[in-house]
Amino acid sequence: MAPPATPAIARTARPLDGLRVDASGPPGPADGLVAEHLRLLGSEGDGGPGGYIRLSGKEFSGITARTRWGDGVVDEATVQAATGVMAVHGRRDGTPRGLAVDYAATATGVLAVQALLAGLLAQARGGQVPDAEVSAERAGLLAVSQYLAAAGAEEAEAAEVAPGGPPFTSAEGVVFELETLDPGAWAAFWRALDAPSEAIRRGWQPFQFRYATACAPFPQALHDCARSQGWARVREAARSSGAEVCPLHTLTERAAEYDGAPPWELTPRAASYSGAAERATVDAPLAGLTVLEAGRRIQAPLAAHLLGLLGAEVVRIEPPGGDPLRGMPPACSGISARWLALNRGKKAVEVDIKSATNRERLRAMAAEADVFLHNWAPGKAAELGLDHEHLSTANPSLVYAHTSGWAGRLPDAPMGTDFMVQARTGVGEAARPADEPSAPSLMTMIDVLGGLIGAEAVLAGLLLRQRTGAGVRVDSSLLGAADVLTSGARARAARGLDPRRPAGFRRPLPTADGWIALPDHPARPCDMRDLTTAEALQGLRERGLTAVPVVTDLADLLSSGSISRDAHGAPAVPAPWRFA
Repeated sequence: MAPPATPAIARTARPLDGLRVDASGPPGPADGLVAEHLRLLGSEGDGGPGGYIRLSGKEFSGITARTRWGDGVVDEATVQAATGVMAVHGRRDGTPRGLAVDYAATATGVLAVQALLAGLLAQARGGQVPDAEVSAERAGLLAVSQYLAAAGAEEAEAAEVAPGGPPFTSAEGVVFELETLDPGAWAAFWRALDAPSEAIRRGWQPFQFRYATACAPFPQALHDCARSQGWARVREAARSSGAEVCPLHTLTERAAEYDGAPPWELTPRAASYSGAAERATVDAPLAGLTVLEAGRRIQAPLAAHLLGLLGAEVVRIEPPGGDPLRGMPPACSGISARWLALNRGKKAVEVDIKSATNRERLRAMAAEADVFLHNWAPGKAAELGLDHEHLSTANPSLVYAHTSGWAGRLPDAPMGTDFMVQARTGVGEAARPADEPSAPSLMTMIDVLGGLIGAEAVLAGLLLRQRTGAGVRVDSSLLGAADVLTSGARARAARGLDPRRPAGFRRPLPTADGWIALPDHPARPCDMRDLTTAEALQGLRERGLTAVPVVTDLADLLSSGSISRDAHGAPAVPAPWRFA
């Protein structure tokens, strides 16, 4: 028999229980997503359309978050064009392309929920954080922050930025993603398929750097080799080499297996948390809270970065010698510009988690922390004695957060990396209109959205702890992020409708010297290839149509006024929320 719930947990099982959500004003970029996430967290009321979302009730005076598109942009298409999303997503194809999913709007909705949760947490801790504003424009800049940082670095990219990349296609026409983080496994996979040695050698660097550059111009011989092999042999080559392959799944397939689970899971544990001594401030609703982050690459580091922007002290747990990604080119003042985009302002402690003595040291640090956040592979934390049940022994009120690939929700899932998750969940189909072949975007959009949802989940866990005194285990995943992003397309597939956007959707128009993007639903104008961008924009304005120039070189954004430079000289995008 399960032990009885403590009174606190029984009284408030979800962080927003007893609170009401109301919406007003003009529609915002992601009203439906905000209302759904608040409902899943326990709020009452359907919210309805409206860009001003207010949460109030119980012990809270209330807080409002406003969502809007931004300055000079009016919808998803124009935000993607103006913030560089089209440029990054289009690198694989050689021209700017719009994502057919509402990526900036989705990110805006998650950021708005973060702002509301942070504001309530601050109020519960005796602070008075004002209302918040979130723009899709700032969300778009956050999404490309690593690429933007590289564009403003002191040195060039280590790998070529040129068209090309996965997925591959077998002889029967099976389109598949390939994943490995090991150059030996890469080489063994292609040798098993009789690929030319020179192509194997030349292909590794662009394949390895595709997470950084959003393209992978490896030799055509590798694509030709894949097309000459049957799917059974491809799978056997993966099995024998240690690489992994995943055929691209459709949205219809994902809809058929979708379990309806929320993007995060909060599991309370009996404790007696009484609150942090330091009060929140206007600019720092998480002031006085400490986050231990043992994360690599993007998902967990970005989640911790957002918590740091909200005022928490973030301490990174790094291996002896420091995080090797600190040295990933291009650099600013000797430190990777991309690494700084996710990790600036964090403290760092080197801990060898393979050492029993060092693991005990990490447990002691967790005993004094508010949050422990990691994205280790499934089972690794338990193997090391660093899972929730271990750390909560000394700190029952800890918010223990695991940001994973799959959250254990899919049997026989492949490696939980961005592009494999895109392939497995139908994102590759949803991201492109009907006249483009399905293919995952080489922009790390699921990693980024997974980081945003991870931070949202931690904030929900902190608020639940504040209201109940309970410690909380928080689980989020890239799978949850993919399901949030594709919810509309997946719902269309479930009803038997075409889930994809029509041909040409969000495809920018070429001009004589660049590209322009129009909102999603205007009448398409005539060919503008003979006009300069300025002439095309002026002509459209005279016809009463809105359009924006497409950013094709991210370096052009550095002089926009919204991008600053950090102490190392690396470009830094503004915080995605404004509290005022």
